[in-house]
Amino acid sequence: MSPYAAWMLAQEARSLLARLARVLPFALIEPMVPAAALQPAAQLGIERQLLSGRRELRVMVRGFLRWLGSAAGRRASAADAQRRFTFLRMKFNAALIQFDLFNDVITQRSEHRNGVWLAGLDVASADALALRGGYYNAPPVICYLDRGPGAAIRRARTRLPGGGDNPVAIIRVPRERMVGASIASSLFHEVGHQGAALLDLVNSLRPVLQSLQSGATGPVRVWKLWERWISEIVADFWSLARVGVAATHGLIGVVSLPRVFVFRINADDPHPVPWIRVLLSCAMGERLFPHPQWQRMARLWESYYPLEGLPEGDRRLLLELRASMPALAGLLANHRPALLRGTSLPQALQVTQRQPAYLALLFRVWQRKPERMYQAAPVLVFAVIGQARADGILGPEHESILLARLLTHWALRNTLTDL
Repeated sequence: MSPYAAWMLAQEARSLLARLARVLPFALIEPMVPAAALQPAAQLGIERQLLSGRRELRVMVRGFLRWLGSAAGRRASAADAQRRFTFLRMKFNAALIQFDLFNDVITQRSEHRNGVWLAGLDVASADALALRGGYYNAPPVICYLDRGPGAAIRRARTRLPGGGDNPVAIIRVPRERMVGASIASSLFHEVGHQGAALLDLVNSLRPVLQSLQSGATGPVRVWKLWERWISEIVADFWSLARVGVAATHGLIGVVSLPRVFVFRINADDPHPVPWIRVLLSCAMGERLFPHPQWQRMARLWESYYPLEGLPEGDRRLLLELRASMPALAGLLANHRPALLRGTSLPQALQVTQRQPAYLALLFRVWQRKPERMYQAAPVLVFAVIGQARADGILGPEHESILLARLLTHWALRNTLTDL
């Protein structure tokens, strides 16, 4: 390799080190009020992950510089040295992608009101993920806002771009859902994905669903589709078990689309057909919380999107899926995965505290003694408010004001507890 080529590559490598030194910890660059800050475990996990990545990259760059000055480096061709540097620069860019991933989340914490509300959603998400019984160690959860009707999650302990495991669960919340009880549906659906991963629910349910594909319990194609969609179904089940009818109301808000999309059957999509997904939510709700509201909501949904006019093959499949819903809901309600040590999913998710009559009673009590609402667990509060909306005794305007106050209260309470 020529001295000029070695000099050029050394300059580029030193430039990487200089730019890397400009990447500071978030604690030094992101202004936010204390109530909007990340929970300490989340902040610490993110900083440790990024610090580890920067340290590894510095070692690699310095190793490259030493190699350039060594006898082996001087004997190498310019093409070989350039190949090594290109790999190094790709690692550098991957480290910046990780930084930007968390930066997008943390920057919003400095936004007026939104930052504090997001901190309140962090608290609610942690509550929705926590299970009594010590079945798993729940990772920190952080939320941020983005456009679009649906939420999404980058689960904790999954691989990050460029290497390393994600230290926190990151939930993208639809900006258009702030602030109302329907936010709980999207938020806790994504929490359900994280909870399902921690309990290995999908892998424990697949063999059960595969055993039903013999044709003895219904059309084989129906149970194949349920198996294909089980990841999203479990997340819907989690949300429903946590906040009751608020989950179904929120789901309707997400999948109320033009008719062609509501009836589109795509076996490659991990999400159930929207028309089926809402009816399945009603069927699971009926199983967990028996009440006339589920039949009423199912009829309402079918009136929005009647089957008339569909191709006969699609119509027949949808009816077969609908007919199998009670069996699927029963399967989920009775499922006892190994990690729950004999406890059923509804028991672990404490559905007895989400029965409609009990939620309605709590709302009446809280109207007389509002301080009790602020003392209650966030998930229970979302369930009570969602039931009150469904019962027609809480309007959307009052609901929005109430939830904004509650999110602020949860964020502040959590901050003062950590101090």
